[in-house]
Amino acid sequence: MVTRSKNNIHKPKRAFSVSKHPLHENLEPSTVREAMKYDHWRQAISAEFDALIRNGTWSLVPPPKSHNIVDCKWIFRVKRKSNGSIEKYKARLVAKGFTQCAGVDFHETFAPVVHPQTIKP
Repeated sequence: MVTRSKNNIHKPKRAFSVSKHPLHENLEPSTVREAMKYDHWRQAISAEFDALIRNGTWSLVPPPKSHNIVDCKWIFRVKRKSNGSIEKYKARLVAKGFTQCAGVDFHETFAPVVHPQTIKP
């Protein structure tokens, strides 16, 4: 069997370092606590939160005692132009869907799939 490693094909290794120094503006924070220290990340969080409210994505309700609470996490990305300069700072609030149980937390799933019967030659 021919594998990638036998052909000397490897993914580049990403080095992660821990430091007491402040986060460089080009780096992406891994926690909200890190992001909230910088004005540009606070603005990105605010813009995402405002968009979620404006679009009616969710509403705040009291948690039911008999159901699982699906947690969420902030994801941060630096979007760049083709020349490498920073275009914008992007923050996304994503649900941790892996904590859901079928039949308890949801009953249907949505997948945008085109069925072969709908395609006409």
